[in-house]
Amino acid sequence: MKTSNEFIMREIAGEYVLVPIGKRALTFQGLVTMNEVGALIWEMMEKESDIDQIVSGILDEYEVDEQTARKDVLDFIGFLKDCQIIED
Repeated sequence: MKTSNEFIMREIAGEYVLVPIGKRALTFQGLVTMNEVGALIWEMMEKESDIDQIVSGILDEYEVDEQTARKDVLDFIGFLKDCQIIED
């Protein structure tokens, strides 16, 4: 999984957002807001971590069971794929 080079993550006033850049800024309407977990997932995807590594990172950082962490990761990744923000 790879993040698109057409989006960058920024922290603005304590909120994490994905901002389209370049030509994508002309076609993508708006920003994608994320919580801290979403930001961590994005950072790990920038390092080309696989799903198991991302889930492990979530488990290390937050008090959550593996099933919940995996579901949240897969849901968020599915959303990003639907928006064409990440590539397989």
